[in-house]
Amino acid sequence: MNISALQGSNGVAHREIVSEDILSILQAQLPWRELEGATILVTGAGGFLASYFVETLLAMQSKFGFGPRQIVGLVRNLDAAEQRFAAHRDRDELCLLKGDVTDSSVAWHSSLDFIVHAASPATPKTYLTNPAGVIDANLMGMRNMLALADRHKSRVLFVSSAEVYGQVETIPIAEADYGYLDLESVRSCYGEAKRAAEVMGVAWAHQFGIHVSIVRPFHTYGPGVALDDGRVFADFVSDIVFGRDIVMRSEGTAVRAFCYVADAIEGFFTVLLKGASGAAYNIGNQNAALSIAELAELLVGLFPEKRLKVVKDETPREASYAVSPVAKNIPAIDKARALGWEPRVGPREGFLRMVTSYQ
Repeated sequence: MNISALQGSNGVAHREIVSEDILSILQAQLPWRELEGATILVTGAGGFLASYFVETLLAMQSKFGFGPRQIVGLVRNLDAAEQRFAAHRDRDELCLLKGDVTDSSVAWHSSLDFIVHAASPATPKTYLTNPAGVIDANLMGMRNMLALADRHKSRVLFVSSAEVYGQVETIPIAEADYGYLDLESVRSCYGEAKRAAEVMGVAWAHQFGIHVSIVRPFHTYGPGVALDDGRVFADFVSDIVFGRDIVMRSEGTAVRAFCYVADAIEGFFTVLLKGASGAAYNIGNQNAALSIAELAELLVGLFPEKRLKVVKDETPREASYAVSPVAKNIPAIDKARALGWEPRVGPREGFLRMVTSYQ
């Protein structure tokens, strides 16, 4: 994508940017035929990552002339999901099903070929306001999805998180590198729940022969992230969109590897279709590592016409924000690369696309 061309297109709509992203995902050299005629259940289908996954499945028919027979999106908020997928309301293959993954009565009565378990609160605000809900969605949700997979002999993809690593000294972080998670910190509800859900998937794969593969996304961003999400990059993007100076609440020395959503979703499909059972794969862009301060300056620099600046403010964050203790989080992606996946979008292009999508 030509950055200058995109920057000159202030009228580019969210829908157009997402459509471009979906087409780029479908250009990947993957065995897409394995999804032809399949029934695929996606939990948390209205969420940021899961909705991109569903959009990609829906675009297969026009791109390839074939696609899944049915895409079942399990959502808690049906009205919001129907609005999210309003452009596809006439698509017979899309079925939005209201339900909660923590409910063991959730069932599907016809064949079910693939399950993508992506339902989970994933924002720092939620870690403090609803930690029990975070744990339930991952543990009870994973247990229920594995039972469903066992019943239907489905292939499972579990969307885990880089939070499973905790505080790791080795950088970049490979899949076998694990660090300290403070069990007395309520913020650990997310990382520990993801850890336990991964072990559950590996156990079910071993004992019952279910094909379960795992992705661990690192700091994924892009169009569709709620601007009040609570993560720092979303706060910064919100400032740019609404014409506010970016306020730094710290020195901004923490380093994160930011992965654009289209690259991440391509990685998810790569692992779903080519990943080994019982294996976890880092999905992140190790060449897109920025400190929080660098990200702030990058965003301000992308839109000089807004005449914004980065401002330091030592005022502590509100008590509802759970600060991460991790200083640096950069993935090693050799395992995913071995499957043929490679992230392509850098932070300049990616954040430009994200901000433009909200204009």
